[in-house]
Amino acid sequence: MSLSSDEYKKMGEKAVPKTKCLRNMSGAFLIGGAICTFGQFVLNFYLDMGLSTPSASTACSVTLIGVSAVLTGFGVYDKIAKFGGGGTLVPITGFANAVVSPAMEFKSEGFVLGLGVKIFTIAGPVIVYGVLASFVYGVIYWVLNWF
Repeated sequence: MSLSSDEYKKMGEKAVPKTKCLRNMSGAFLIGGAICTFGQFVLNFYLDMGLSTPSASTACSVTLIGVSAVLTGFGVYDKIAKFGGGGTLVPITGFANAVVSPAMEFKSEGFVLGLGVKIFTIAGPVIVYGVLASFVYGVIYWVLNWF
């Protein structure tokens, strides 16, 4: 017995769970906003401590990376990501999580074959294509300003 396309479509709709779009967007907004707000507080803290704006920005980035890495190591970042979804992909914290997660998962295989090989499993392509894109954009910018 074969199914018609309409019958197959109805079966598929029954099998696929309904998306919780409003809940997912709300969680991403709240968590992403909380991460950015925390980053702003950290930046303001460093500025109040007397650091120049470039130094405070660097210290803020390092702090966000460190906090994200520690939270990933303790498994807290994953719980936050379950609630916040895409909101945890705020570039700097999401990148730190993407580097630490594979390192944690494969540390039992040793420092070279586990940690060393797998640490950039997720973040490696981002680094490669980010550097490549910046090079291409730089060449285009240079050529356009040359004339």
